Amino acid sequence: MIYKIKKINKVIVALSGGVDSSVTAWILKQLGYHVECVFMKCWEENDNKNFCNSMKDYKDAKKICILLNIKLHKINFSTEYWNKVFKIFIKEQKKAKTPNPDILCNKEIKFNIFLKFSLNVLKGKFISTGHYVIKYKKNKNILLLKGKDKKKDQSYFLYILTQKIIKKCIFPLGYLYKKNVRKIAKNLNLINYNKKSSKGICFIGKKNYFKFIKKYINIKPGKIINTKKKYIGKHLGLSFYTIGQRKNLNINNRKTIPFFVTNKNIKYNQLIVAEGIKNKNLYSKKIYIKKIHFINPKYKKFKKIICNIKIRHQQKENIKCKILINKKIKIILKKKIFAITPGQSAVFYRKNICLGGGIIKNK
Repeated sequence: MIYKIKKINKVIVALSGGVDSSVTAWILKQLGYHVECVFMKCWEENDNKNFCNSMKDYKDAKKICILLNIKLHKINFSTEYWNKVFKIFIKEQKKAKTPNPDILCNKEIKFNIFLKFSLNVLKGKFISTGHYVIKYKKNKNILLLKGKDKKKDQSYFLYILTQKIIKKCIFPLGYLYKKNVRKIAKNLNLINYNKKSSKGICFIGKKNYFKFIKKYINIKPGKIINTKKKYIGKHLGLSFYTIGQRKNLNINNRKTIPFFVTNKNIKYNQLIVAEGIKNKNLYSKKIYIKKIHFINPKYKKFKKIICNIKIRHQQKENIKCKILINKKIKIILKKKIFAITPGQSAVFYRKNICLGGGIIKNK
């Protein structure tokens, strides 16, 4: 990993209290940057040890900064998060969609509000986060590449970045494997070297998803029907299920073959399920998307793009596809793909380059 620094610049690190952002701060300091950190509190309601435990994370962040001799700022973005992320999340849930709040948080909080705060208030030159991605300059444009550690690559969550924003970002962990990041932290005697990575939606944490969501969305039970329109059970409300879901389906089924959610009929409030993982109703070769965005603006002029696609972060392979951009944006896949989910993001790639993406919608 080689970085060239022409002069000492001030960089503001988003420090969560986790191992990734902590090692990020240390690397930047070793490279000669003037480093300051910001701990962002983004959730207020039910903030306790079984939920988004921001107090513990903040204490960890303080200890890290003391050890690394770095100044720490604390800022509360809870109101902004509620209005720009959580409200939209709930709005989409009410439409029976499955939104991705992590991508929305990156767009509205980390690479918008935090970026502006860091540059305008703290007078930083750059910001940095613990994302496993690589920033690469080619000609006049900056590319976003997959991180070297393919298991930790987070380019899927950052397809919303623009040229203007990415120029102000530094991603030191893109060249490292997670195991090496933990080794660095352990050698530095950082208290969080073995801290578990956060999973799932922050504001839900370890709580039961249904119990949490029903506080904000009215329960509207309805029928579960199979692909032959036969009634086989009762659902709790379309908002509480996602396409491809297998568990927690209240189905009157004595067979051993499992059922999977394949569709939602909002008009009649019906949850449609298909029998067996190989059921053809669970697969499709067409995707429609909205709010398409490209990191490199040149792609905005194209009417057809050949590339690869991922429709979920943990998708093991990139599927070849053709994007057709007209009044409707349609994606034709080379092969059928499982559980295409409205509300989730479809992200485009060429080899290791993240081109951009959009939000999956119904036809």
